[in-house]
Amino acid sequence: MKSGNIRERMEQYARLMRLDKPIGIYLLLWPTLWALWIAGKGKPDLPVVGVFILGVVLMRSAGCVINDYADRNIDPHVARTCNRPIACGKVTPREALILFAVLCMLAFVLVLFMNTLTIYLSFVAVALAALYPFMKRHTHLPQVVLGAAFGWAVPMAFAAQTGEVPRVAWLLFVATVLWTTAYDTIYGMVDREDDLKVGVKSTAILFGDSDRLLIGILQVLALGALALVGQAASLGGYFYFGLALAAGLALYQQYLIREREPKACFRAFLDNNWFGAAVFSGIVLAYLAGAGVVNSTQ
Repeated sequence: MKSGNIRERMEQYARLMRLDKPIGIYLLLWPTLWALWIAGKGKPDLPVVGVFILGVVLMRSAGCVINDYADRNIDPHVARTCNRPIACGKVTPREALILFAVLCMLAFVLVLFMNTLTIYLSFVAVALAALYPFMKRHTHLPQVVLGAAFGWAVPMAFAAQTGEVPRVAWLLFVATVLWTTAYDTIYGMVDREDDLKVGVKSTAILFGDSDRLLIGILQVLALGALALVGQAASLGGYFYFGLALAAGLALYQQYLIREREPKACFRAFLDNNWFGAAVFSGIVLAYLAGAGVVNSTQ
């Protein structure tokens, strides 16, 4: 194969993994960092942090690949997705499956550097990543499955850092599921009309005219769960300041989606990167100010 052809294949694989659109990496990375910092009481082990950052990139990439494989007969009929590599015939479904397997194996090699509990939990992570893309055909709640897939990094992070999954980890997992369901429903509002035409299901379709209200409820519940995390982890005022910033961003997202205009909804979806950053900043500042995780083993 000529060098030009190799470069072309690599570019198509990179597009298939959405490396040109890293928002998904950021949205998966934030709860992972939340968990690592709380589990490590503000001083997580750097090798563990490095493994999880690489794992986030690999698993998000794998998720995109299997998502496009699952949607290979749908994407050509949707304006926003018709130019994806599989949809336009530049990558074959077989190539996609091979790439998905390679990415999962690379991620598993990284997990082998962690403890046994983390290794066991990683099998659930792969199952959730592989299951999510197919849920939109069978249930209106694929966003909840995505939330579980993204949130599963939380118990894995605690297991890798501490060797156990305490109560605060499950609180953070619930917060992540709620937050992810909220922002992915906003994302679903972008494609709602196309999804209705091709028969794809989503919470955006399920919620109907109550979408803004129910997204708001999910956001409030996520913020409430994060507040409980702050209490359980004995985080101080800096954490709640970060949480207040995140609440302000949630209100701004509600403003953006008020007319349900697709471009504005997409902007609201992207804004969740700052939501995640605000919460993480609060956690980091709390530990720098001397906060302790008194109840982290509960």
